[in-house]
Amino acid sequence: MGLVSMVSAVCMINVELGREVQVRRELSMFEGVKELLHLFGEYDFLVIIKADDLRQVNYIVDKIREIDGVTATKTIIGAEEEE
Repeated sequence: MGLVSMVSAVCMINVELGREVQVRRELSMFEGVKELLHLFGEYDFLVIIKADDLRQVNYIVDKIREIDGVTATKTIIGAEEEE
């Protein structure tokens, strides 16, 4: 059986005050979002993304940025991992 290569990314998200519930609801529906944490501090949410390739990570992050209420994102790409 062959090994499948995956790309992991961490996306930290800022949202407009009062939009957290709506943004969280939308983030939780994204395919590829494996974990979603509501934070206190510099960022409002941290999202763990698992995708087949960098193109898919980019697509997911672009869609996150389109959510009404999202004001900024910062994404860190992990090294490819074999599963």
